[in-house]
Amino acid sequence: MPSRIVTLRVNGAERELIAKPSTTLLSALRESFGLMGAKRGCAQGGCGACTVLLDGRPVVSCLIPVVTVEGSTVRTVEGLADGERLTDVQEAFVDHFATQCGFCTPGMIMSATALLDRNPNPTREDVNEAICGNVCRCTGYEPIVTAVLAAAERRRAAEGAAELTEAEV
Repeated sequence: MPSRIVTLRVNGAERELIAKPSTTLLSALRESFGLMGAKRGCAQGGCGACTVLLDGRPVVSCLIPVVTVEGSTVRTVEGLADGERLTDVQEAFVDHFATQCGFCTPGMIMSATALLDRNPNPTREDVNEAICGNVCRCTGYEPIVTAVLAAAERRRAAEGAAELTEAEV
């Protein structure tokens, strides 16, 4: 099969690349768009280091041929922060020492973000299930689970404060 032009919406911007049928979403993000947050780990979908959000769902980007997701929306860890302001999940990972070497961190953060986007009040079991496809060899997972639960609490508190402010207006 010949190469073809693929258009994606990446972190809010429409992007194009010329891709061979064998080009993975991970390769497109890293090599064509210069987004290095998603890591090339096992290249078999088992470690989660390459996790991104594809149309809002966490996926391992190393297994997805980019030509099969034409027109999709992709969000990477680079697309989370608002300038210098980190998201609640990113802040919680820092505050709760949920990173050590940092290799798994972007994938963990993307999986956690997807969880909190669909479930603002997760249980410990929900968090464990959400990150089960992400391997971390450094932290022992407890700081990660604690960080995700803390991020959920921060998010709920911020939404509650926003509702109070709106009620006052």
